[in-house]
Amino acid sequence: MVRKGRAQTVKAARRPEVRLPELAAWEGGGLEPDGDYDGLEFADLDLAGQEGVGARFMDCAVRRCALDEAGLAKARFLDSVLEGVRGVGTDLSGASLRDVEVVEARLGGVQLHGAVLERVVVRGGKIDYLNLRMARLKDVVFDGCVLVEPDFGGAVLERVEFRGCALRGADFSGARMADVDLRGAAELDIARGVDALAGAVISPGQLFDLAPALAAQMGVRVVA
Repeated sequence: MVRKGRAQTVKAARRPEVRLPELAAWEGGGLEPDGDYDGLEFADLDLAGQEGVGARFMDCAVRRCALDEAGLAKARFLDSVLEGVRGVGTDLSGASLRDVEVVEARLGGVQLHGAVLERVVVRGGKIDYLNLRMARLKDVVFDGCVLVEPDFGGAVLERVEFRGCALRGADFSGARMADVDLRGAAELDIARGVDALAGAVISPGQLFDLAPALAAQMGVRVVA
């Protein structure tokens, strides 16, 4: 499950290098389905309940906006920053995030199932009940954030790092991993899917903490 010596050869995630141009303030009304937004800053706006299905955000910054129940399914975020966003029930199912920084987000029940994340950093903040089922994550770093009951069921993770973050009640059922580095997680609590950790790297201390779950998965009884 965790191969001896692999910790020395795990491939590091490639981080995004977001260099935003001078941005123009968004002065429009609500978001529009299939809208095309380029070089814009959305700051301190209430976007709750708005529909931006299939919209494209290129070289944009979304700062301190409310995203409760916002409909952003199949949206594309490219070379963009989401900073201080907040909300419950944001729908990003099937979305594509490439070269994106998510900073100090406060989200709950965000739907990212079936999404594609490539060169993404999630730094700081707290996300409850993050749904990444069947998503594809490549070169993704979770840095200093808190993830409460994140669902990675059936997801594909390649070069994904957890650094200084808390994973609480994580579900990795059916996930496929390659070069996933869990060693830097400040907390590592896996509720389901410990059998899917092949391709991941953990520390000796984490192995000790996961021993009961590993034993249960193998059908081994530990009797004093």
